[in-house]
Amino acid sequence: MATIRHHPEAIGVGFLLSAVGGYLDAYTYVGYGGVFANAQTGNVVLLAIGLVRGEIGEALRHVPPLLSFLVGLAVAESLARPWARATLRRPARVVLTLEALVLAVVALVALPNVVVTVAVAFVAALQVSTFKKVGDVPYNATVTTGNLRSLVAELAAWWADRAPDARRRFGVLAGIVLSFAGGAAVGAALTLTTGRSAGLVPAVAVLVALTAIAVETRRRERA
Repeated sequence: MATIRHHPEAIGVGFLLSAVGGYLDAYTYVGYGGVFANAQTGNVVLLAIGLVRGEIGEALRHVPPLLSFLVGLAVAESLARPWARATLRRPARVVLTLEALVLAVVALVALPNVVVTVAVAFVAALQVSTFKKVGDVPYNATVTTGNLRSLVAELAAWWADRAPDARRRFGVLAGIVLSFAGGAAVGAALTLTTGRSAGLVPAVAVLVALTAIAVETRRRERA
C-alpha cells in the first residue's frame, strides 16, 4: 500500500495528532447533531439503527460524512502515488495545512451542520491515511479501537513473554489512547461552552504538529 509520509512521527507529534482525532469526534458529535468525524464505525451503526427504527431522516444524517471520509481516503491514496509526489514535494505538510485551514473556516464561519461534518470527515480521512507510526509503533491517529488491541498485545508480550521492547511500545500506545481520550474530553467541554469556535483549538494543534514535523525534517536533512 502506498503511503504519503515515509518517516515516523516523533512521540509528541503522535500524541498531539491522536488528541486532535479524539477532539474532532467530540466536536462534531456534540456540536453538529450526533455525527462522528472520524469514527465511521459509529456512523454506520447509527445509520443502521435509524433505518431499523424507521427514522429515515435521522439515519441519513450519517451518510454524507461517511461518503466524505471515503473520498478523503481515495484522495490520500492518490497523493501517495509517484506522480503526485513529483508535483507535491511535501504532501504530508499539504495534508496538515489543508486540515488546519478547514478547521479554522469551520470555527469562524457559520455553516450548515452537514457542511461541517463533511469537511471535517474529509480532512480526518487524510490525517488517518498519512500518519501511521510513532517511531516503530504503528498507530491510528483518529480511531482508538486498533490502538487498544495493540496495547493489550504489547502488555501480554511484556508480562508473559518478557519481550525486550514490549514495555516501551506499551507505553507509547498507552499515551496514544490517553491522548485520544483526553482530546475527546476537552473537545466535548469546549464545544458545549464555546460552540463552533472550539474548532480553532485543533486547528492550532495541527499547525503545531506541522511545525514540529518541519523542524524535524530540517534537522534530519542537515544530519
